[in-house]
Amino acid sequence: MRYDDVLGLIGNTPLVGIHELSPNPEVRIFAKLEGQNPGGSSKDRIALKMVELAEKEGGLRPGDTIIEPSSGNTGIGLALVARRKGYRLRVVMPENVSVERRQLLEIFGAEVVLSPGEEGSNGAIRLSAQIADADPSLVPLFQYGNPANPLAHYEGTGPEIWRDCPEVDVFVAGLGTSGTLMGVGRYLKEQNPSVHVVAVEPPSGELVQGLRNLEDGFVPPIFDPDVLDRKFIVRPRESIEWLRLLLDRCQVFAGVSSGAAVAGAAKLANEMSRARSSPCCPTAGGSTSRPARGPTTSTRSSSAPRRSTTGSRPDALADCRRDPTRRGGVAGRRPRRLPDRNRLRPRR
Repeated sequence: MRYDDVLGLIGNTPLVGIHELSPNPEVRIFAKLEGQNPGGSSKDRIALKMVELAEKEGGLRPGDTIIEPSSGNTGIGLALVARRKGYRLRVVMPENVSVERRQLLEIFGAEVVLSPGEEGSNGAIRLSAQIADADPSLVPLFQYGNPANPLAHYEGTGPEIWRDCPEVDVFVAGLGTSGTLMGVGRYLKEQNPSVHVVAVEPPSGELVQGLRNLEDGFVPPIFDPDVLDRKFIVRPRESIEWLRLLLDRCQVFAGVSSGAAVAGAAKLANEMSRARSSPCCPTAGGSTSRPARGPTTSTRSSSAPRRSTTGSRPDALADCRRDPTRRGGVAGRRPRRLPDRNRLRPRR
């Protein structure tokens, strides 16, 4: 394959079997390796789509500065796209994100603004909105409410999964912005209305990087509950245990949110009473310097300075009343030593 530039590498990622993690011999699990995108995650897809849509609608012009709240991956994807297309980028992120993520953003030329770590991603959203309100020259793309987010997955990720796994019965993904679930879910249901779409989220008040519990006070405007058939709760420790199993058993490197999606896929596979094809969408892949989003898991059967946070909030953020990190979550804690891996071996 040959492309004119690096942006042509975004999308068309492979599905890989991680069947060793299925507790049900009748069900196979596949992961979509989104870490093979040039920025290391599925967020490259939405970064490119948001920029292209803004250009098409006239909201983004040469020399403009984009502003975006992000816990890491969307910021990295936007930094890649913005640098390639000649835009400046300002990313607002919680101060407790990894140093490696900040460094990677800065390598791509992005300006990083830190929000209070204890306010989590909701705090970054609020601060980003305040900065944008105070400086009309900034262009907010706002992944949580931008229709280009689910559209990128409706036009790309969904058709790729259907092409490579048309027998899919269930699609599982982590709940963050909800763009992957909304876009892929709608597309798959249009192809086969019996496909189930399942979300994985952390418990209210607990933190799994990149995911959110909707009960913690902010519901992304792009979220449509009618697309979902079910939600699974996966705790932070489970996410870490399963991402380590993913590496140990399947040699797939992943981030914590991928571990959560794999854990949800395994729970779902364990409940299936007959042979089915059920896709799960976690994320995995990346580099040794940072956890990056990479695979979408599918299960199928064998058949800068910190700024003030004072000020009014825009209507779109009116529901940001609470945040997981305010309620005794696990942010900043070192994970406990995991039990012997034989205790975690899926049942056959």
